[in-house]
Parts: sequence; structure tokens; C-alpha cells
Amino acid sequence: MTKTTNGDLLLKNITAQSPFPICFDDLEKAVAEKMEAGPFGYIRSGAGGEQTLRNNRAAFEKYSIVPRFLNDVSNVDTSIKLFGKTYPTPFLFAPVGMNKMAHDDGELAVVRAAQQLKIPYIQSTVSSYGLEEVAQAAPTATKWFQLYWSTNEEIAYSMAARAESAGFEAIVLTVDTVMLGWREEDVRNQFSPLKLGYARGNYINDPVFMASLPDESFESYVQGVLQNVFHPTLNWENVRELKRRSNLPILLKGILHPEDAKLAIENGIDGIIVSNHGGRQLDGVVGSLDALPAIVKAVNGQIPIILDSGVYRGMDALKALSLGADAVAIGRPFVYGLALDGQHGVEKVMTNLYDELKVSIALAGATSLPALRNITLVKKDGVDEK
Repeated sequence: MTKTTNGDLLLKNITAQSPFPICFDDLEKAVAEKMEAGPFGYIRSGAGGEQTLRNNRAAFEKYSIVPRFLNDVSNVDTSIKLFGKTYPTPFLFAPVGMNKMAHDDGELAVVRAAQQLKIPYIQSTVSSYGLEEVAQAAPTATKWFQLYWSTNEEIAYSMAARAESAGFEAIVLTVDTVMLGWREEDVRNQFSPLKLGYARGNYINDPVFMASLPDESFESYVQGVLQNVFHPTLNWENVRELKRRSNLPILLKGILHPEDAKLAIENGIDGIIVSNHGGRQLDGVVGSLDALPAIVKAVNGQIPIILDSGVYRGMDALKALSLGADAVAIGRPFVYGLALDGQHGVEKVMTNLYDELKVSIALAGATSLPALRNITLVKKDGVDEK
């Protein structure tokens, strides 16, 4: 990302010739005016009464920073290391499926933005474009593949093998989608992107999936996806077998309980993404940030921990990093940027998040991400968290 002085970061936005929504609420409002109700509702909404969605935001608002001053903060290092590689920011693109709902270029625009910004990109199983197409679109980007298990396990193994062959550098197994969450907004709008074919990319390019269909009709494809994408039998033996079959690091996405984090380490998992699926699966679930400290304690530095769900601001990222996350994943904000202006919109949103993060780290009195862990955070109830 472009290096500027902290003062320039704000002035750059104030003097922009083409104003672009800078905060999450403005982004969401602009996208609501542009998109149809079905696709927008799918992206925006959470499960059930959306308590989990609200819990994610409330978790960040519980914490306040006690900054330190009279430190030289003229140079702030925001770099991180993950699996032997160094990145300039602590961000990742969270796996968000069916990006063609937001923009015709879909995942291709996002991965090109990721390549430009040098931010790792996690591609969803239910992408509009296949992983091979994504790999070709941004050959130098760091790409990870998010795997939804399949009822036919051989489809899952096939997709993981394809990802490895295409140059993806890690597998992110999502564990909280054993069945579809209770999504009232989609029922209200009578909208199912799976049934409309927005998730075709990886499935129609998978030989094991295609061989399992009675024919190559669109109806057979839809039924095949619906029969496979939810997988209530997923268990630790499946995780161990995936680990045996892949040469890539395996991360589990959806971990919220410290005992599950311990089991992940016992089963040879290489990383954890603390996530409640952006509030879209089980309603009434703890906010991801609230779950983070206990998982950090349980993992005790043995493997990387990434915080996902509800990160809408650079300040949110600062709080997660201060509480022990090694990186944070950004989801809805970049999708809104995609909907507004394709690749450029994605880059603009992620750059704004980064600019806010960098300024905030300095104003908190830190000069690096490790130093953030020494910053005091106070919870709303007045009890110091660290």
C-alpha cells in the first residue's frame, strides 16, 4: 500500500475528486440503493433475529483503549508473517461466496485487488468463478481456498487437490455450515443464490462433482450442489483425513470454543479462524471478538489465530490484534466496495480500513503489531481485559 504521512491519509480522502463512502454505514446505504432487494438482503443479513450480527458489533464496542503518549510513533510497522511469508498489512480477504451477485467480475475483481494490495485472498467454495480462473486472474497473489465439506467426501478431496494444483497456499475448512442457518431475510425476499446458479464456478469445473450428476442440465447441477454443500456428518476424522491427503496448511474456520481450539491443535491443524460466519449461521451466538481472548489463551501461540466476523473499521482490527489475533479477515466491507465500483471499489475500501488502522495504532502509542498487545483495553464493565 502507498506510504503517506498520517496527516495525508485524511486529507487524501477530504480532497478526493470522486467521493467514495468511507465508513461502513455509508457503504451499506449506498449499496442498498444500487442493488436489488434479494442480493442485497443476502449479503447484509444475519440468521434469525440477527442477535449474532448485533453481538459482533457490540463486542467491539465493549472495549475502550487507554493510549500511551510521548512515544516516537513516526514509523509504524503493520507487517505480519503467516506460514513463512510476510505481508504489509494484518488483513485477509474473508471467503465470501457468489460475488457475481455484487458485480459481474465477481471474485476476479477481488483477487486482482488482493494482488495489487498484497493482501492474502481466501476464495470460497461457492464462488461464481472457478479456482483455476481465479488463479489465472492474479498469478502473484497469495491465495487460500475455503473448503465447504461435501456429503460426497470425494468432492471435497477433489476440490482441495485442485486448489493445491492451482497454486493455492492453504486450505480453510469451514466447520459451522453443517446445515443452512435460519435466514429470514432470504425467505422474506424469496431469494436463493444457490438455486440461481451464482455458486457454479467451482462445482461445474470439478470432475468428481460433475460425474456424480445424472446429466449436465442446470437442474441437476442445482440439486447436486444442494445435496452436497451442507454436511451434518462432518467430524474430526474427516479433518484428519483431509490433513493426510493435503500438503497444504489446514485452517479451521468457525471455531468459537477454546476446547475446540485445543482439539484442533491435537489434530494437527495449522491455524484457526475465530468466526461466527458473520452472524449468518446460528443466531444468539457469542460475538467473535468476545470469543477471541479465551481461544488465544488456549492456543498459547502454537498456531496462528485470525479473527473474522464484524470487522467493519480499522479500529475494530486494532482491538482484535491487541487482544491477540495474528490477523483479521474482512468480509462485508469489501463486498460492498465490489458492488459500488468493482476492483477499484474493493481497493478503496481496503485502503481506507488500512489507513484508519495505521493512524489508530500510532495514536494508541504503538509502533508495531506486537507492541499493540501491550496497549491496555478496558471493557465497558470497567474490568481490564489485559
